Amino acid sequence: MNKTTFLYEGKAKKLYDTADPNMVIVVYKDDATAFNAQKKGTIIDKGIYNNKITEIIYKKLASEGIPTHFVQRLNDREQVCKKVQIIPLEIIIRNFIAGSLAKTLKIEEGKEIDTPILELCYKKDELGDPMINGTHVIALKLATAEDLKTIYDLAHKINTILQKFFIDRDIILVDLKMEFGKLPNGEIILADEISPDTCRLWDKTTKHKLDKDRFRRDLGDIESAYQEVYKRLQ
Repeated sequence: MNKTTFLYEGKAKKLYDTADPNMVIVVYKDDATAFNAQKKGTIIDKGIYNNKITEIIYKKLASEGIPTHFVQRLNDREQVCKKVQIIPLEIIIRNFIAGSLAKTLKIEEGKEIDTPILELCYKKDELGDPMINGTHVIALKLATAEDLKTIYDLAHKINTILQKFFIDRDIILVDLKMEFGKLPNGEIILADEISPDTCRLWDKTTKHKLDKDRFRRDLGDIESAYQEVYKRLQ
């Protein structure tokens, strides 16, 4: 399958149409951004590792009955995906206190949460992707109440599956960001990527960070962290 019309370029990926109107090709880039693109840089071969890591994770989720947009990986940087209408929400599930939540609540990073926290953010770059709640979503007509129930159910199932998947590989899934889209028939499926760009991943024993926080916080060893996650997931 080959690329035809260029559709869109985001912070981490490019999107192209194909001869099949129901399929697109996603191209993973090495560009890295943080803090709503206030910080920009490049992580060597990040696109290659995120493409391969997402393939592994989406195949695992599919085997557990989770519907996703992933069809197949074409090469190091490209994958074929079902074309969806993205729901303009970021769904964040937190299993531990970390990042902005630790800062906002002034709670020490690393504290485990008895019940995962689910957050919604309005996917709108010019507004800084603000946090909203379900009533905002319905009032703004971003999704229906029925859509939200489906999204919540899928998000919690995905989190449960991936917590075990990662811990079996000596990685703690601290939190993760997900996006969902609708197929032409109205079915809601997991879209975008799941990778060290969209998750906080810590080594089970040392709590060494294996994700984009190494870029956000200038911790160094960024490339080796992505490589390590890929190595453990294989």
